Amino acid sequence: MFEFLFRIIGRLSRTFDTVMSQMHSRRFAVCGPGAMIRRPRMIVGGRYIRIGRALDCFPGLRLEVFDRHLSRRFTPQVIIGDGVSINYDCHIGCVNRIEIGDHVLIASRVYITDHAHGATDYEDIDTPPSLRKVFSKGPVIIEDGVWIGEGACVLPGVRIGKHAIVGANAVVTRDVPPYTIVGGCPARPIRTLI
Repeated sequence: MFEFLFRIIGRLSRTFDTVMSQMHSRRFAVCGPGAMIRRPRMIVGGRYIRIGRALDCFPGLRLEVFDRHLSRRFTPQVIIGDGVSINYDCHIGCVNRIEIGDHVLIASRVYITDHAHGATDYEDIDTPPSLRKVFSKGPVIIEDGVWIGEGACVLPGVRIGKHAIVGANAVVTRDVPPYTIVGGCPARPIRTLI
């Protein structure tokens, strides 16, 4: 009896997720077929976001793409490739460009950003962070087949090479060569895969 009820509840839940995903997909500039976007926490700037085929996105995503902050204007762009999987409670913030290649696996609680509140010099030290000019060191490029572990942070101006692996809780501040495993804070190479 209970097994039957659980199956019915599971089917209803999947149907609800599918319908809501189709509604969310209309918020983007492009959203390829088969995208499943389950209960995002926040989507800002959908018109600057292009999503490929078969995105699998779990609940809690914060996708924030800003074209202005205070008096500054930006031309942001987020491109997510085909077959990407984004797990629970991830946060992607963009004012410049974030590109995620095909078949990338992003574990839960990952933070990817191309900007910060103010430069890291002392010119703005007395200004509250929320009032500092948003600053980008450059785009974030995540190439095909990358695996980003749980709780990792990918910071501005970074390129993660093809089939690289970023360890759990790593903070990526520099480029990662293809086929390389990195870990730590800041992330450093642990070994190569080939």
